[in-house]
Amino acid sequence: MASRHLRRFFLEGYAVLSVEEQLKVITSGTMQIVPMDELRHKLEKGVPLNIKLGVDPTSPDLHLGHAVPLRKMRQFQDFGHKVTLIIGNGTALIGDPSGRDSTRPPLTEEQVEANAQTYVEQAMKVLDPQKTAIVHNGDWLKPLDLAKMLELMSRFNVARILEREDFHNRYAGGLSISLHEFIYPVLQAYDSVVVKADLEMGGNDQIFNLLAGRDLMRSMGMEPQVALTVPLLVGLDGHKKMSKSYKNYVGLTDGSNDMYGKLMSIADEIVPMYFRLCSTLSVDEIDAIDAAYADGSADPYRLKRQLARNIVDLYHGDGAGDAAEAAFDAQFKQNKVPDDIAEFPLSVAAVNDEGKVYLAKLLSDVKIAQSAGEARRLIDGGGVKVDGVAMERKVYNVDPALFSVGTVIQSGKKRWARLV
Repeated sequence: MASRHLRRFFLEGYAVLSVEEQLKVITSGTMQIVPMDELRHKLEKGVPLNIKLGVDPTSPDLHLGHAVPLRKMRQFQDFGHKVTLIIGNGTALIGDPSGRDSTRPPLTEEQVEANAQTYVEQAMKVLDPQKTAIVHNGDWLKPLDLAKMLELMSRFNVARILEREDFHNRYAGGLSISLHEFIYPVLQAYDSVVVKADLEMGGNDQIFNLLAGRDLMRSMGMEPQVALTVPLLVGLDGHKKMSKSYKNYVGLTDGSNDMYGKLMSIADEIVPMYFRLCSTLSVDEIDAIDAAYADGSADPYRLKRQLARNIVDLYHGDGAGDAAEAAFDAQFKQNKVPDDIAEFPLSVAAVNDEGKVYLAKLLSDVKIAQSAGEARRLIDGGGVKVDGVAMERKVYNVDPALFSVGTVIQSGKKRWARLV
């Protein structure tokens, strides 16, 4: 008889991968699984697990960073497990303090409901609607009476809550912590009790809240959920987390051409991360990309094109990636300059004491980079062209003869400048 770890299970009438095969996919691109042995035990039962993700719809628009946990949930769905997506129309009225250095402004119920509608529409670009239960935690949180709230809160310890890094830092720094923020992890934990979660997912900054759910379920005599966290996706700049505030994001509703162009602008070194967290490639294919980067055989430009096609297909349908690539090539590979290109005086290409033009400063002066540091990173990545010719990586002082009236400088899809 086959090992229990290798035999295939049958969930809801169809075969799924063995426990080891499932874990290979589940652990790819995760930060923490607490505890791993409990997840293995749950999978060995051979019955569909209830995978929970709670989202507070604080913004109407999602980006690839928001989609990272959704992609992981889709993997669980593909294995035959169930997904419960909790719309936090109750908790959003408080605002999740995780990772915050100040109190998050609460939203009105009208704002929450409007955001929730667009959130679900965009989330279904990733999740299988037929295998997704969508619930609103306001349905059970808003009716809570004082007695029930006190009973729930009595199961938590203030000292333990203050161990949270965000609360600890604010307390130590003398910054305000509103009393209602202490309640947030209690309510999120209660969500897990209500939906009987087997596993809860979240960003790595959510680990305290997820573990609070385990503690509450255990104290109420339930089998505790497993906590699974995923990393925060680095934005297009290659440094800060993806965020609309940092203008380094790829929106799930971006047009196919715009989405492709943004993905072609990412730093070479974060291409493997994007494949692992954002693409539909298999774990083996992604491992091969990591290996190619490790031994120096990777072609970042070719891989970026593959990545961009894959992600555009995911959010816009099969064939959209090829069409976006053709449009990209028409504009950039054939050196078609945009009509609205920004123009700067030739004098910005100033010659320095070495008789050269410092390219990093020039890129900053013509607004292609926000700083000389960012400009150097663009140069290091091989993403700078002058009149269609790629500049050599890590070479910052260049020949002044490259620049004259009419010279076009370019980096990525949207960064253009002409000297006049």
